Amino acid sequence: MAWTPATLAVFVGIFAAMGVLTVLEIRNPGGDERKGVLGLVTTRGDRLFISLLGTSYVFMAWLWLIGMPLWWPLGLAILWGVFVFWKV
Repeated sequence: MAWTPATLAVFVGIFAAMGVLTVLEIRNPGGDERKGVLGLVTTRGDRLFISLLGTSYVFMAWLWLIGMPLWWPLGLAILWGVFVFWKV
């Protein structure tokens, strides 16, 4: 794997999200469980995992079907993350 500024941004984003979830868990323990549209009972950590997994699928599918540039799948991934944290 090539360590580029984009790779650094991905890892910084993931660790920043984990840091935000840690602060939220300290301030409001319990994981904020809820049952969403998928019928699963999820916590904030579960929703982060689902959003990261979906994001990787969005980017892989985009690269397989279309290729570069990657600005459109970035927008789709952000929309997916918003959906997951809002409805799942």
